[in-house]
Amino acid sequence: MQFALDEDQIAVRDMARAFAAEKIAPHALRWDEQKHFPVDVMREAASLGMGGIYIRDDVGGSGLSRLDAALIFEALATGCPTVSAFISIHNMASWMIDTFGTEAQRQAYLPKLCAMDLIASYCLTEPGAGSDAAALRTRAAREGDDYVLNGQKQFISGAGATDILVVMVRTGADGPGGISTLVIDANTPGVSFGANERKMGWNAQPTRAVIFENARVPVANRLGEEGIGFKIAMAGLDGGRLNIAACSLGGAQAALDKTLAYTKERKAFGKRLDEFQALQFRIADMAIELEAARTFVWRAAAALDRKDADATMLCAMAKRFGTDVGFEVANQALQLHGGYGYLSEYGIEKIVRDLRVHQILEGTNEIMRLIVSRKLIEAAR
Repeated sequence: MQFALDEDQIAVRDMARAFAAEKIAPHALRWDEQKHFPVDVMREAASLGMGGIYIRDDVGGSGLSRLDAALIFEALATGCPTVSAFISIHNMASWMIDTFGTEAQRQAYLPKLCAMDLIASYCLTEPGAGSDAAALRTRAAREGDDYVLNGQKQFISGAGATDILVVMVRTGADGPGGISTLVIDANTPGVSFGANERKMGWNAQPTRAVIFENARVPVANRLGEEGIGFKIAMAGLDGGRLNIAACSLGGAQAALDKTLAYTKERKAFGKRLDEFQALQFRIADMAIELEAARTFVWRAAAALDRKDADATMLCAMAKRFGTDVGFEVANQALQLHGGYGYLSEYGIEKIVRDLRVHQILEGTNEIMRLIVSRKLIEAAR
């Protein structure tokens, strides 16, 4: 485990932080207000290697580690957690093709995905299958060389604006063993999208239902064998959980930075706010919690890079801790801004709204506790 970043990692982090400051942060409030999905800016990020961070380099990926990815997503989230989180989802879907796809599938999709000429969505959740993902009901019935799909996915990030859908479908019996993974062109006949959801936060990326009505998808678009789709989905979520925790840290760090600047300028009772010991202690606690969560995310990322036996548990721990800490730090930052924190122009309330959903997606934090407790109980038997 590293307790200090090396020169390459510092360079990667600083590159992403500079990109966020120049290309994302100045526009984040407008994107949120206008519900604008900044595909052009994300493609600029991809030109710097952020469209395929941990994709192999023979197809245009950067070939970096999960720790590198955590540094990048935290840095991007200082500009806008919503944009960073979507780039994370795109990377997760692309990684599934890179890891479980055939060579033909890799060559067909990944060069354009890494450049973000094609953009991907990850489709697991359904109206009746959220935390209980193994209960999904979207059916893919085999007919010759095709699957015929019927069903609906819910809360799909980027849906309606993305090109590729990595979809978990039921090809067999009930339970996790009956699930397979298909890569689907979003323009496939029989694929349609619901209205863009009105949400508390994450407004800079669309969220829609994906509806399948007798959509025909070639069997050649399946990743791996039939019945391993749940394994693919869960493997992707290990990294996705780290990424979303890192996005929480980046958003919270931006909120803390704004708070430090505000308390330096704002006066009350004849003193600057940063001269009050009670507020100094609160700021210190915010920074301490953030640093603890950051260290935890790095440890879990290193475990995932090494494929340690406890990597899944550590990723779940880091996701629970990192997203809870990120939201709480942002919420405290809003409080320290007083009434100004509640105004949109200061950018704090947006961070609070964006980070709240991180405690729900990629597996709720209650499910993270369930994963951890099961691993611990199994190990103790």
